[in-house]
Amino acid sequence: MSAATVPTGADVMQHMIESAGPAHAPAADMADLAAMIRTLMAVEASRDTRMRLGGNLFDVVVTSAGLQARSAVALMDQVQGGCGPIIEDPDNGWFYWLVPPGSCLQWEPHAHAVCLGAPHTMTLPSLNRRVPPGPYWLRPSASDRLVPTRPLRDVLTQFRPEPTPHARFAARLRITA
Repeated sequence: MSAATVPTGADVMQHMIESAGPAHAPAADMADLAAMIRTLMAVEASRDTRMRLGGNLFDVVVTSAGLQARSAVALMDQVQGGCGPIIEDPDNGWFYWLVPPGSCLQWEPHAHAVCLGAPHTMTLPSLNRRVPPGPYWLRPSASDRLVPTRPLRDVLTQFRPEPTPHARFAARLRITA
């Protein structure tokens, strides 16, 4: 084609086909997206589902589920106008606060909480599970909010929930000093 020639629709289509690459090579992130969609559909369909932390969904802050942590939830309800999603795990005595993705990269060590992201995984209870047995939604998941890390950190510093999760994580992950 010369510079004065206007490409035809067929020329444009052929260029798009050639620049798209082979049909059998999906985009690198499509497998992750498909897995994430399957996971979220399973949770919505009332099934507990194992999910990888990080990515575009959320990280998690782990604290005890004792009286101090419950006081922290009550204050976060006030701060946030209804606290973002929290899963209570009564078998382990933990709260899992769902925080924005990437939070673990900025989370400074905290005496009463641990923040986890990729490559860790966790099991999300079905969206309709609101009571034990097993993990359940203490504060339901809403599509429009997560727990903000700065206010959460301040509230956890104020209430200092005990026992801290650090020793149990270290033992589980076989971390030694």
